[in-house]
Amino acid sequence: MPLRALRAAITIDNDLPDEVRGATTSLLEVLYERNGLTHDDVVSILFTATQDIQSTPPAAAARSFGLVDVPLLCAQEMHVAGSLQMCIRLMLHIDTDAPRSELRHVFLRGATKLRPELAEPGDETFGS
Repeated sequence: MPLRALRAAITIDNDLPDEVRGATTSLLEVLYERNGLTHDDVVSILFTATQDIQSTPPAAAARSFGLVDVPLLCAQEMHVAGSLQMCIRLMLHIDTDAPRSELRHVFLRGATKLRPELAEPGDETFGS
């Protein structure tokens, strides 16, 4: 079975543990729904957060989401002047027979600016 990667990102309003956990959980839920994923499909997840997010690691939300036996890693997103702030990103590796063209990456809230061509109707106002 081929190994594929899915990308996703979401922004938060405030660096509070509940917001980081809630946004990360929402991001995983939408990614799972749009791609028909189960926990057994997931090989690993790399999370990044912009430097203004320091209250809690996104991986903690993934553990609460049930990914207790999946390798998870958090890192700080590279700072680029003028780049999107308060943003959580992830790259989720999955085992799937689906071709890349059928994978649905997810960019929610302000993160739709990162890949507007991949956004779906309502993604920019998700959770509002």
